Amino acid sequence: MAKYIFSAAEAEANSDFIRDRKNHTALLVTGESCQLVWAKFEPGGTYQLHSHPHEQMSVMVSGRMRLKVGDEVRDIGPGDMWYAPANVQHGGEILGEEPVVFIDVYAPPAEWIAQWIEENR
Repeated sequence: MAKYIFSAAEAEANSDFIRDRKNHTALLVTGESCQLVWAKFEPGGTYQLHSHPHEQMSVMVSGRMRLKVGDEVRDIGPGDMWYAPANVQHGGEILGEEPVVFIDVYAPPAEWIAQWIEENR
């Protein structure tokens, strides 16, 4: 049976831990035209500056981060959102002692994410 509704607790319970980045990542669902990913960065973790050929829209759930998208840099917190166009550098610095949790939507689906999780867990 397909799953369409995900609690935050389920996302965290089903996440993989990427030790060198202090990052928990759960690939929740891949649809025909988009993909839903849950991410949690522990204090001192790294949301490395990167780019990819997919559009990314994200919502910060908890924590604080100094985020860079292209040339724009802002300190963000719960409820804040960002958009990273395809091939635009983005990443951030985790601020404070609280974990950072955000939810990403990729369009089109990013096949490399599942492979990256598998290789880095």
